Amino acid sequence: MSSGDANMTIKSLIERSVERTMYASRWLLAPIYLGLSLALLALTVKFFQEVYHFMPQLLEIEESDMILQLLTLIDLTLVGSLTVIVMFSGYENFVSQMDIAPNTEKLGWLGTHDYGSLKIKLASSIVAISSIHLLKVFMNIQHTDNSKLLWYVVIHLTLVISALLMGYLDKITKH
Repeated sequence: MSSGDANMTIKSLIERSVERTMYASRWLLAPIYLGLSLALLALTVKFFQEVYHFMPQLLEIEESDMILQLLTLIDLTLVGSLTVIVMFSGYENFVSQMDIAPNTEKLGWLGTHDYGSLKIKLASSIVAISSIHLLKVFMNIQHTDNSKLLWYVVIHLTLVISALLMGYLDKITKH
C-alpha cells in the first residue's frame, strides 16, 4: 500500500467518522421534542384553570364576556394542537420514524408532513391564533388604546402576508 493510498484511507475514515457523528447528533433534538410534551402539559393545566374560573360564572356572565372566554379556550386548544404537530412532525422529519405498533391508533397525518408543509401549517396556525387574539381585542375594544390597536392590526397583517408568501414560495419551489 502506497503512502497516497494510506492518506486516502485515513481521510475517508475521518470523513466517515465526522458524517456519522453529525448524523447521530440529530438525537440531540429528541429531548427538545420530549420537552414539548411538558409544554403541552402546561397548556392543559392552563386550559382547565381557565375552565375552572369560567364555569362558576356561566349563568351570570354576559354574552360578550362568554365569547371572550371561549376564544381564550380555543386559542389554548390551537396552541396545543400546533405543539403536537411540531412535536411529532419535527421528530419524524429530523430524528427518527415513530415506531407505532400496527394495532395502535395512528394519527392520519403522521408521516405525511415534510419540512415545507410543516412550515405552512405552523404559519397558518400562527395566523389563526393571531386572528383569535385580534378578535378578542376587538370585542374588548373599549379597553384598548388606539395606538395598541394599530400595532395589533399591523402585526397580524404582517403574519398573514408572511404566511401567504411562504405558501406561495412553497408552491413555486415544488413545481
